[in-house]
Amino acid sequence: MSDSAPPPPAPEPQPAAPLAHDQDVLWGSLAQLGGIVGPLPSLIIWLVFKDRGPFTNVEAKEGLNFQITAIIAYVAIVIVNMVLALVTFGFWGYVGWLLPTALWVTVVVFSILAYLKAKDGVHYRYPFAIRLIK
Repeated sequence: MSDSAPPPPAPEPQPAAPLAHDQDVLWGSLAQLGGIVGPLPSLIIWLVFKDRGPFTNVEAKEGLNFQITAIIAYVAIVIVNMVLALVTFGFWGYVGWLLPTALWVTVVVFSILAYLKAKDGVHYRYPFAIRLIK
């Protein structure tokens, strides 16, 4: 047996540095703009930066809540479209595409509006969103 010293303890991980104001505004606005492609950008930005920037925390949560609301609306539209297609013997299939298209346009427009406000450092609150993440 050798008399070797135990290895030194690993250093404690340090919390990430807080974001500078410009970075905080940038990431908050990107979380809003990411809503154009879905909830994933807002979720990733919120998980990575929520403890590092108060503006990013608020904006990413707001964007994520809006995207969750949109997903719920998409699911509801699919269900309504299926029921109406059955009831109308398939006729609804010719016009049923209007609802998800209108929702998609609404999501894109509100995501861009939120980005334009957030990039100026102004908090944006969507007119309709289920706020599941507090």
